[in-house]
Amino acid sequence: MSSPLPSPTHSHSLDGLPPFIIGGAVFNYQYHSNPESLPVEDILQHAFKLGYNAIDTSPYYGPSEEILGQALSKLNVPRESYYICTKAGRIKLDEFDYSRKSVRASVMRSLTRLQATYLDLVYMHDIEFVTIDEVIEALHELQSLKNEGIVKNIGVSGYPIQFLYAVAVKWKQVNNGAPLDAVMSYCHGCIQNNSLFDIAPKLQTDAGVNKIMNGSILSMSLLRSQPTHSFHPASTALKQRVDELAQQLQLQHRVELAELATKYSIYEWMIKHRSSVVLGVSNLHELNVAIDAFELLKRNGGLSDTDTQLIKQFQSDLGDHFNESWPSGHS
Repeated sequence: MSSPLPSPTHSHSLDGLPPFIIGGAVFNYQYHSNPESLPVEDILQHAFKLGYNAIDTSPYYGPSEEILGQALSKLNVPRESYYICTKAGRIKLDEFDYSRKSVRASVMRSLTRLQATYLDLVYMHDIEFVTIDEVIEALHELQSLKNEGIVKNIGVSGYPIQFLYAVAVKWKQVNNGAPLDAVMSYCHGCIQNNSLFDIAPKLQTDAGVNKIMNGSILSMSLLRSQPTHSFHPASTALKQRVDELAQQLQLQHRVELAELATKYSIYEWMIKHRSSVVLGVSNLHELNVAIDAFELLKRNGGLSDTDTQLIKQFQSDLGDHFNESWPSGHS
């Protein structure tokens, strides 16, 4: 059974963020036909009890903020005992508004939806769809909200890691040497694409970013034996190759790709890099599988020889598809 983490000493610093952050993207119609029916209150109650006291969401994730806000209001736990991370700037699939007025309005709306008086972290969402100057202007508004105490920490999120790096460096330059508090990358810290592992040290040394979050360690459903969600932007060739390898793992080794991929990212990012993974779960079983994998890896001091060999073989068998990315925004 999972053992609790040490009781969190939550200040407004992000230093106390837990290894797992509960991801709210799955509480959305893209992933579930009826996200309101998901056991969100149970997930949060169980996670918080074990010390995994942080959530990540966005206005772009449909009803996610409202679902989480309702669940949080029923938990009867002190607000200062957990972290709320959300985003601003992305409205719909092809609609973005990074104007200062819109950023402020988005943050105030998130406060209402999440039933909160402040937000621990707000990212500008999917920054690769606007210009670097627009991102910087939006960050200035987040900085104003931070100065007012409404937002405690600010950052950027997106897919192309080189653009995340460029914006983080630029912000430090224009902000009198003060860095972003956090950067979130997704689908680049996983068994199919581990580019994040190489750029993370540069984000820390060149841009001064202390907290780098790794999102979507299953690459938005790509890394599993079940069908990939239809909205996934990867190339058909990549999806087909991953599916072939997932079936091989099942038939030849009785190993589920999602479980192997989860162990890989937990070990490489949470244990070796000592950083947080944003984990989307739809039920308590999925949450417990991830937590148990984390604890087992800690106890064993790393991956088993069998898992290490399977990971190495999987990445080799991907061929040119290893570290393949897909187009996103202008990058």
